[in-house]
Amino acid sequence: MSKQPVGRLDEASLEETRIADYLQSNPDFFERHATLLTKLNLPHNRGSSAISLVERQVAALRDKNEKLETRLRELIEVARGNDVLAAKIHRLASRLVRAGDTSSVMEAIEASLREDFGASEWLLLVASEGDSELSKLSSRHLRIVRPGAAELKMFETLFESGRPRCGQIRDSQRDYLFGAGTIEIGSAALVPLGDKAGKQSGAALLAIGSPDAERFHPTMSTEFLARIGDLVNEAIGKA
Repeated sequence: MSKQPVGRLDEASLEETRIADYLQSNPDFFERHATLLTKLNLPHNRGSSAISLVERQVAALRDKNEKLETRLRELIEVARGNDVLAAKIHRLASRLVRAGDTSSVMEAIEASLREDFGASEWLLLVASEGDSELSKLSSRHLRIVRPGAAELKMFETLFESGRPRCGQIRDSQRDYLFGAGTIEIGSAALVPLGDKAGKQSGAALLAIGSPDAERFHPTMSTEFLARIGDLVNEAIGKA
C-alpha cells in the first residue's frame, strides 16, 4: 500500500482548514450555489445509505429539536415541583403566623411537616439557657439541651457551615436524633437554625428523617429546606 508524503498530508489538512474557515465566514455560500446542496452526499449517521447535505441538516435540526423539547419538559416539571413546594412553604408560614403561643408554634410545625411534607420523623433540637417557654413543652419532636452540651459537638461542622445537609448521617447522629434501634432511618435532612432559635448559644437544628434512602440525597437542592429553616427559626425565636 502506497503512502502519501507527510508534506502532502499537511497541505491537504491546511486546505481543508481554509475551506472550513471560508464557509464559516461566508454562511451565504450555499445560497449563492444552491445546486451544490443537492449534489453533496453524506453518509447517514443512522445507516449506510447516503443522503444529501440538506437532508443531513434537516435530520440534525430534528435531533436538536427533540433534545430541546426534552429539556423543556424537564424544566416544566421542575417548575411545577417548585410551585408545589412554594405552596407548602406558604401554608407553613400561614400556620406559624396564626400560632398564638409556643405550643401552637410546635403544633403548626408538626402539622405542616406531617401533612404537607410527609415527614413523621423529625426533631427540633435547641440549645437554650434558663427557663424558656420551649423547655416547658412536652413533645417527642422537641429536645432542649444546655448550651455547650457534649452531644452538640457531633453537629459542629453543620453549625459552622450554616447550610442544610442531606443524605445518610452517622450512626451516632441518627441514634441521638431519632432513637437507637427503634426507627428505620434511611436518609435525613439536617437544617441548622440561626441565633434566634438557639437563643444565646446559636445552636439549633431541625432534623427530618425518612426510611427511604433516596428521599434526602446529597445532590438535591436545599434551597427550600433553608426557607423552612428560616421560618422555623423566626417562629421559635419569638417563643
